Amino acid sequence: MRPIEASDKLQKIHSDIRGPVYEKSQEMRRAGIDILRLNTGNPATFGFKMPESVRNALLNHEEEAVAYCDARGMLKAREAIAAYHTSRGIAGVTPDDVYIGNGVSEVAEMLCASILNFGDELLMPRPSYSLWSNGAYLAGAKPVFYTCDEKSGWYPDVKEMEKLVTDRTKAVLLINPNNPTGAVYPPEVVREVVEFARRHELLIISDEIYDRLILDDLPYVSTASLAPDLPVVTTNGLSKSHLICGFRIGWLALSGPRELTAPISQCINKLCALRLCGNALAQLVVPAALEDEQSTREMCSPGGRVYEQREAACRALDELQAEGILSYNKPHAAFYVFPRVADHIVIKNDRQMAFDLLEQKHILLVAGSGFDWIDMQHFRLVLLPEPDELYKAVKDIGDFLRGYRQD
Repeated sequence: MRPIEASDKLQKIHSDIRGPVYEKSQEMRRAGIDILRLNTGNPATFGFKMPESVRNALLNHEEEAVAYCDARGMLKAREAIAAYHTSRGIAGVTPDDVYIGNGVSEVAEMLCASILNFGDELLMPRPSYSLWSNGAYLAGAKPVFYTCDEKSGWYPDVKEMEKLVTDRTKAVLLINPNNPTGAVYPPEVVREVVEFARRHELLIISDEIYDRLILDDLPYVSTASLAPDLPVVTTNGLSKSHLICGFRIGWLALSGPRELTAPISQCINKLCALRLCGNALAQLVVPAALEDEQSTREMCSPGGRVYEQREAACRALDELQAEGILSYNKPHAAFYVFPRVADHIVIKNDRQMAFDLLEQKHILLVAGSGFDWIDMQHFRLVLLPEPDELYKAVKDIGDFLRGYRQD
């Protein structure tokens, strides 16, 4: 029999969060070596518990989730999601505009398959979570990266967007709050991107899964609230804000002129029908979770665990920055920071640096190139361990970098 060739569509697909360095860490764990896993924002692995609101929503309701539900998602869940986005200032969102998937990962792939033809271009940020570039590749399209400027606090460079847009550009993606940088874009920056999309008649995709995890008193605006005249797809979910990554609850919500969003709805309806429905058991918790803002607010406020972990990491990073080991922008949301190794520590291969750190310090992280970044000097840290453990881990990374050289 002739050899079976792998699909060309997967050649550019990558997920460094679960890539070769992660696989090496798994081998080390099986050998009995304790690894500090700072590669993925997975709160439960660091002792975070689901809120009682979520737990109570599951109790005694499991029979409601035994049968297939609506392919788009349970009606009560979609009603709660529509109400949530309406409360964020997005006009006209109804339950019929909401599609629930097994995490944002699934709805993002559905969306890319629905809007992108072969050769189309998706304008997206660099650095960014690889979910979106992978979705473009799987759809046969091309991700085109605009730079988020480190010197400006990792805000999008709209002037560069203007240079990159072509007649094949189909949509522009914002990730706000941002993964991997932890940046929160001010309303005026979001408004600039909206104006850019308006000028070029582009669909806007706004990934807002960290919108409830803002750590400081910063103004935040949902993109679609500034663009009632434009087609906007807003994605969100409960994995991070309610600490239930394994439940795989994500969704997208369509807004804007219905004559423009109708073709997207038709395509996504087809894809939802193909998989019959999302995880119905997990959908039971959506209304209670979105009603429960307090548990998330508490952990992100001073004294709360997420807030204090960020502060501990920043204390260690400040010390390393003062020493000239690295530099960084303080994150204001989510669980991440994206430091830059100082130029005198020359990194020729950042993935090799991640391997070496793992072997020497037993710390697992993701190299900057795993987020389609353009140099070898960056890496992403996940800020989920307890404050003392996280402070020590950052100092250990500094100790590693202090003597690190690549031949």
